[in-house]
Amino acid sequence: MSKVIVIGAGPAGMMAAISAAQNNQVVLLEGNNRLGKKLFITGKGRCNVTNAKDISEFFDMIPGNPHFLYSSLYTFTNEDTMNFFQKLGVKLKVERGSRVFPESDKSSDIISGLSRALDEAKVRVMLNSKVSKILTEGDVIKAVVLTDGKVIEGDSFILCTGGKSYPLTGSTGEGFNFARKLGHKIIDPKPSLVPIEIKEDWVKELQGLSLKNVEFRISNGKKVLFKDFGEMIFTHFGISGPVVLSGSRFVKNDGITYTASLDLKPALDDKELDLRIQKDFQKYINKDFKNSLVDLLPKRLIETIIHLSEISGDKKVNEITKEERKKLVNLLKNFSFTVKGLRPIEEAIVTAGGVDTREIDPSTMRSKIISNLFFAGEVIDVDAFTGGYNVQIALSTGYIAGTHVNE
Repeated sequence: MSKVIVIGAGPAGMMAAISAAQNNQVVLLEGNNRLGKKLFITGKGRCNVTNAKDISEFFDMIPGNPHFLYSSLYTFTNEDTMNFFQKLGVKLKVERGSRVFPESDKSSDIISGLSRALDEAKVRVMLNSKVSKILTEGDVIKAVVLTDGKVIEGDSFILCTGGKSYPLTGSTGEGFNFARKLGHKIIDPKPSLVPIEIKEDWVKELQGLSLKNVEFRISNGKKVLFKDFGEMIFTHFGISGPVVLSGSRFVKNDGITYTASLDLKPALDDKELDLRIQKDFQKYINKDFKNSLVDLLPKRLIETIIHLSEISGDKKVNEITKEERKKLVNLLKNFSFTVKGLRPIEEAIVTAGGVDTREIDPSTMRSKIISNLFFAGEVIDVDAFTGGYNVQIALSTGYIAGTHVNE
């Protein structure tokens, strides 16, 4: 029986340890004082553990090296994930967008399920055990050294240390440093799934306003780079929310000006929206323009729309021209802001970048440089949009790594 050392107890590390323990003695090392610290806060504490869409649809939701994940996602699928947790007594539910959550809405139930599976697999879990150094001989790892000086030897090692997002949870990027010292190329880490900063000052006046059922776009000139439908929220620095986080993946620090825009009424085309506005104007025909949009828009948004429309708020509705109405329609269908930049990587849900996938065997997660080293999860240069895809990637790559340590 071989001894497997798993570094990092996020979803990738816990699944790697569980799957490796079927035929090996496994030690799971975690620098924090508890398991799954980052997993605990995912999905606003509810833990969107996977997505119920057909697994073939996952790859459209993975902008970061989707082809590398074919083997792992088809070997340990979203259905396998759901069956895994349900067998552990964790009841699941499917919500809008096929997102899968624990029925309790508590991420702690997912972590408890994984903890039970670790116990059943007889994995030795060592908390408060942070790795400071990896010892090698040639192209083989012999042991790891903890910060307290303790040396832990092993036959195979699985690196599951995460990325650089949410460093307070332990994702400090240390895994990138370990991999680099072992000879691996690291694709420069950058924030993915991160809020967007906006240049226009008036956006701050909308802080806290949440919009549902809007279409969000990221554009580079006339080219639309990203488009999705869902929820977003205005913040003190700009915009955030599910569709914004996904769209942020397409904003690069390349000196190009990016535009973020909203279609506030995506269910209506321009003509239908114009007719809707005419209907409201007829209803409020003797009112001022500023009092005519209450049926169409959230109250907090009206003042901003009036300002940007350049139509006087005190103008009577029956005096508004066809051209002014056309301009209003265009504004509601193309409510735009100039992207200032992305929030820091520490605020990102996921890190793009990491260990170069060309140096990892996609069917086993084994390093092509160090013969007894495997990778799983966010430490690898893979990333996906929101919706449960990133957790599934962590679980699938962890499973693959754990099951191939003896080959």
